[in-house]
Amino acid sequence: MDKVLGIDVGGTSIKVGLFTPEGELLEERKIPTPALTSEEAYAVVTSGIIRVLSAHDSVPTDVIACGLDIPGPVADDGTVGFLPNIELDPEGLVGAINAAFPRATVAFVNDANAAALGEMWAGSAQGVESFVLIALGTGVGGGVVSGGKLVAGAFGAGGEIGHITVERNEELTCGCGRHGCLEQYASATGVVRLYLEECKRRGVTPVHVEHATDTLSVFKAHASGDECAALAIDKMCEYLALAMSQISCVMDPQMYLIGGGVAGGFATFAPRLRERFLEFALSPCKNVKIEAAGLGNQAAMYGCAYEALRLRG
Repeated sequence: MDKVLGIDVGGTSIKVGLFTPEGELLEERKIPTPALTSEEAYAVVTSGIIRVLSAHDSVPTDVIACGLDIPGPVADDGTVGFLPNIELDPEGLVGAINAAFPRATVAFVNDANAAALGEMWAGSAQGVESFVLIALGTGVGGGVVSGGKLVAGAFGAGGEIGHITVERNEELTCGCGRHGCLEQYASATGVVRLYLEECKRRGVTPVHVEHATDTLSVFKAHASGDECAALAIDKMCEYLALAMSQISCVMDPQMYLIGGGVAGGFATFAPRLRERFLEFALSPCKNVKIEAAGLGNQAAMYGCAYEALRLRG
């Protein structure tokens, strides 16, 4: 029986999803790994996958496609770019997978792009030909689908929504080395920073924040009437809506999907986000749907599996 693999590649572990070709998730399993740069490390991956297959009465030759999503740029031709946050030898890992699963078509996909593909295959964007997924996590990523196809870009930077400039007067430097990127305001890190800065400006004591990306505490503060939290979330919505209005001028999507950890507060900020978008958007673009993504943190796993299956034809 044919099987498909979707693999989230992380710095210290991989998350394996075993699928049917029709998109049914049979099992999800996390496998701790060393840096993926040696034959020993590749063997940890392949043996772990074989154990998952065994649990479903399957063997390596049943695998017809294997997608891997990674936190870095992947160009239109499948070339993997610079990977600043993970130790990975792409060619070595592909070689090991090809050897272990000889029938499998292998594909690399950027993690945010993979999430968009996952939503198209089995999530909130099923049947939608043109949409943008915006992942609001530690940073801000994006996946762009036009005409039912992923727009990865000539250099793998398609969907780098987090680095649209929305505030030219920002003095703080973004992680990309530039200033005023959307990521500085709409990421989990950005929302917490905006909240703490507003509390400091007003001379009030903030609620306890567990860590630099603890948006849950900020949203809870907002629900209890904290004005600083309300202002931080409003500023997030303003900058996010501004970026979305610019994206709409370029590709005019049918839908925006908001995903990532910050999307846990979507019900709280969605009305304000839609309101601000209508203020900024070009008139023909105002009917776009703005919804929450549906697959949560499984979206990229679904998406890379789908891309490998699609490449197989």
